[in-house]
Amino acid sequence: MASRRMETKPVITCLKTLLIVYSFVFWITGAVLLAVGLWGKFILGPYISLIAENSTNAPYVLIGTGTTIIVFGLFGCFATCRGSPWMLKLYAMFLSLVFLAELVAGISGFVFRHEIKGTFMRTYNEAVQNYNAQDERSIAVDNIQRSLRCCGVLNYTSWFSSVYFPVNGIPPSCCANVSDCTSSDLRNATIAPTKVYQQVTHTHLTTTHTDCVFHVLIMLLLCSGLL
Repeated sequence: MASRRMETKPVITCLKTLLIVYSFVFWITGAVLLAVGLWGKFILGPYISLIAENSTNAPYVLIGTGTTIIVFGLFGCFATCRGSPWMLKLYAMFLSLVFLAELVAGISGFVFRHEIKGTFMRTYNEAVQNYNAQDERSIAVDNIQRSLRCCGVLNYTSWFSSVYFPVNGIPPSCCANVSDCTSSDLRNATIAPTKVYQQVTHTHLTTTHTDCVFHVLIMLLLCSGLL
């Protein structure tokens, strides 16, 4: 009996160590979700508002989920150290639910990733055509053009067919150098091209940075129940 106990003790110690390590990784996952939620809240607002008006709560879902996972990760470490059976069972149930949720979200994100990009481009084009510099979507367009340093959907000529251009020209958010970009310049179809960003929004969608943005958008939209 004594020899069996001595053999079992190292196994239990090893299992506890593995569970603590897993709990730490789980805690890191929660921290990542929390960071993504905060990023979505403060940085990706313009993208989200263009795709759908009812998706603004999505970052809060990730923030709440990340916080919950962090708390349960710490709980898992505590339960492992204590060796409490009921705590470990509760922790195992929570891990199972999180695994299923992440599996569903991952599959859905893979299936809908191209659809979300297409939806963004379509709604962005609509926002450009109906731009008025005042409503939420128009402000979102301004923020996107400034942050990505781009102008229009295909290029600055996308603005020529908008309802805004005949009276006001190209929006100031397209200006490459604000100090050298007047309203009269933006109304002049000949001068304006030399004053605005030459980067293209559509081209930006193929960059690593924007691909990252859209992967985060997929996560946010899945959390908001849009897909």
